[in-house]
Amino acid sequence: MCGIAAILAYAPDVPPVDSAELRRIRDSMSARGPDGSGEWYSDDHRVGLGHRRLSIIDLSPAGAQPMLNQDRSLAITFNGEIYNYRELRSQLEKKGCRFQSTSDTEVLLQLYADRGEAMVNELRGMYAFALWDTKRKGLFLARDPFGIKPLYLADDGQTVRAASQVKALLAGGHIDTASDPAGHVGFFLWGHIPEPHTLYRGIKALPAGNSLWIGQSGSKRQRTFCSITKILAEAERGNAERGKQQVERKEHGQSSSEQLRSALEDSVRHHLIADVPVGVFLSAGLDSTTLTALAAHEGGTLRTVTLGFDAYRGTPNDEVPLAEQVARQYGATHQTIWVTCQDFRDHLHRVFAAMDQPTTDGVNSYFVSYAAAQTSLKVALSGLGGDELFGGYPSFREIPRVVNALGWLRHCRPLGKAARIVSAPILKLLTSPKYAGLFEYGGTYAGAYLLRRGMFMPWELPAFLDPEMVRQGWRELQPLLHLEESLEGLTKPRLKVSCLESCWYMRNQLLRDSDWAGMAHSLEIRTPLVDVALLRNLSPLLAGDLPPTKRDVALAARSPLPDAILNRPKTGFQIPVREWLLEQTPEARGQRPTAARGLRGWARYVYSRFNEI
Repeated sequence: MCGIAAILAYAPDVPPVDSAELRRIRDSMSARGPDGSGEWYSDDHRVGLGHRRLSIIDLSPAGAQPMLNQDRSLAITFNGEIYNYRELRSQLEKKGCRFQSTSDTEVLLQLYADRGEAMVNELRGMYAFALWDTKRKGLFLARDPFGIKPLYLADDGQTVRAASQVKALLAGGHIDTASDPAGHVGFFLWGHIPEPHTLYRGIKALPAGNSLWIGQSGSKRQRTFCSITKILAEAERGNAERGKQQVERKEHGQSSSEQLRSALEDSVRHHLIADVPVGVFLSAGLDSTTLTALAAHEGGTLRTVTLGFDAYRGTPNDEVPLAEQVARQYGATHQTIWVTCQDFRDHLHRVFAAMDQPTTDGVNSYFVSYAAAQTSLKVALSGLGGDELFGGYPSFREIPRVVNALGWLRHCRPLGKAARIVSAPILKLLTSPKYAGLFEYGGTYAGAYLLRRGMFMPWELPAFLDPEMVRQGWRELQPLLHLEESLEGLTKPRLKVSCLESCWYMRNQLLRDSDWAGMAHSLEIRTPLVDVALLRNLSPLLAGDLPPTKRDVALAARSPLPDAILNRPKTGFQIPVREWLLEQTPEARGQRPTAARGLRGWARYVYSRFNEI
């Protein structure tokens, strides 16, 4: 886990790469890589790569970056982890490749030398990298299929700049900081900014599962090499072609429960690979306790950390007693870190300094990462992704129910719009304004998802954003169209909701928040349930008529979880942020502390803080 920077000056009359600018971009990300830094420039200084290092695999100087191959024709700066690098290295060694380090970075270099851009099809991990190919005279960039690791680009028509953070590119200067209407509108629609947008017209994200080739002359070729939707659609189609009716069929000699266990154990085993201790974020939820049980089965010293809140001591929301019980059962070295409202106040300015893009849901990730860092961990496993993969959210029930009830309205949009216009002023006073859009949007999965996950509805935005910005931003975003694109080829309701939650909420908010919040504490957060190999292994089961649930996942652990965990009602990760936020946001003070009002007030507060930057 690191911070990367790259600059390619491709226009013939533009000055060569400014070393000071590259260093400003790189060193603004020092928290991402406190263990070292490096830079490399091509002979003509038209290309520069920068790197901040957090040493996880191969802690020696041989693992430093930017890294060059033996004939110095390739140079790479890389952020992330390649979990199958040992298998790939073994394959390359059989072909005669020789390695100078034990790092996964060098495997990337050798793999590119062997397979070119097709190398990305072989990777299992979380990654974003920029690789300069001297012989082909081009910069190759790629980002992992789920978008776990970020990669942002700024191209002014003469020079392209890339970095792990939006704020890093801003720190370098030379960026068009004019407002991107889609980014501003997108934040208030979702509570986060959907990729590829940012707040700035001059900065875009490279989409997840995409690679980009930029030639020395500035020519570009972008392609999607992996799609979560396509993996699930192919599994659904494959099941239909095989006439598979029940998940409880044996396939390759394994029952579905055995397949589930094998796939989960394989993912956890790969995510434990490191040259430093790896811990587990442990709450009282099924995902993190299951990961703890699976990690304990792999042997070695198991470390767990739990975040406790003074405000919840002795209440049903206090997860600490159950988490500590699980840690004892699996023989983990456990630590509980307690956080108070005063800690929240003391850290609030640090939260905004670390927050790379505005988000309404990153405070919990920040404090969980803070807790892990207090125990001196550099790597921690998170249960993120379990709800999206195994249907843990209420949306898996609510959205199909709404669509089934209102599907006939998809052909009567004018009627739904009229109902919204009439009811919106009344519902705004009585309950959530979102209900006014039920007839307008509820008849499709895209529309129902926007209602379920949206924070402000589009008709509300002109009240506090420039109306022209709202119109332009909505046109650029086209959220309903892009939501529908996320469902291409899918017919099963559960898979549709899974794709929407994975490709929108998880990708643009949960994973992004985990990245900046973890990196604020120089902590690498790994997500064994967000893994492309796991998805491929389980996709036939997920596309079956009886897909595995979170309880099935919990029961897959060889050592059973306590009954108190298995039978505990789902509550989600509890954190008293709502109460804390109501004390911090001026417009929320004095209001009834409902979730909707608290979150909306927090969103506007976050937005105001970013506008001050």
